[in-house]
Amino acid sequence: MDRALPDAETGTRHSRTTGVAVALLALLALVAALYLARAFIIPLLIGILASYALRPAVDWLGKCRVPRAVAAALVLAAVVGGFSWIAFSLRDDAAAKGLQGAATDAAGAAAPARASPARAAAPTAPSSPWLHDYMLAQSGLVMAVAAQAPIVLLLAFFLLAAGDHFRRKLLQLVGPSLAARKDAVRMLEEIDTQIQRYLFSTLLSHALVGTGTWLAFEALGVDQAPVWGVAAGVLHFVPYLGPIAIALASGLAAYVQFGSLLSAAAVAGASIAVAVAAGFVLTTWLQSRFARVNAAVLFIALLFFGWLWGIWGLLLGAPLIAIAKVVCDRIESLHPAGALLGR
Repeated sequence: MDRALPDAETGTRHSRTTGVAVALLALLALVAALYLARAFIIPLLIGILASYALRPAVDWLGKCRVPRAVAAALVLAAVVGGFSWIAFSLRDDAAAKGLQGAATDAAGAAAPARASPARAAAPTAPSSPWLHDYMLAQSGLVMAVAAQAPIVLLLAFFLLAAGDHFRRKLLQLVGPSLAARKDAVRMLEEIDTQIQRYLFSTLLSHALVGTGTWLAFEALGVDQAPVWGVAAGVLHFVPYLGPIAIALASGLAAYVQFGSLLSAAAVAGASIAVAVAAGFVLTTWLQSRFARVNAAVLFIALLFFGWLWGIWGLLLGAPLIAIAKVVCDRIESLHPAGALLGR
């Protein structure tokens, strides 16, 4: 009898060890699948987030007796038209800056004796191989997702046009139990709320980045400051790479306009300062408050998804963690994970 008790305890420990090993293997398999299928998963998640972001406008048009499919098409057309207008505005401004730079170079070549040392071309610093490889990989991923933009738009259109169709189908899969359906409805409603809060915090921070960049560039005397503000707000959707691109482009434009490296550095530094203060810090704080997720956990999650999916992981990591927090809080067996994610 006494010998049976240690055998039972040994069997229990063995089963627990086996369960932990199986869970770790399943987690590694999930991470590998998310990485290998990123070309499919990222456009899918972007389309779902786009449908969540645009659904209030489609619902409003539906209340105005516009057919839902027509309303979805109108909203998507307005979004595509707005981004196209911004792109053409930036292209025209870049072309104007290029012509101005060419004229300046021609004038400098005509009078080399009066050329200022401050206008001499700065030596190009050798780029880091690691940074070059990383930027090349992320650029390839961005181009892959951009090439799938029509698929993302079609997915967002079908999700917006379908309305609550998929939600009703999901509730049917839960089963006939009324309690289970109520729990599923509450979980879906909370997921909707968390995603809406995430989108609100993201739009707010990007609006602040755009406004702050506009005001800073106006104070520094940069031409087309409103256009730069709009570009900074839009490109801030691409974490890290977007603000860096705005800083480099605005610094180059300032050098062409003022002919001074100090002025170019001031403009680029102001762009980075606004992006860090109003973008990264405020966005992380707002998302942690709205999603009821610990700020440190959210930052670690963003680092993980950034490593997994690059810049798209930085964009999609916060809503995924918010959804995971809601699911863990609603499923009893996952309550410890929800407590770990919470504040």
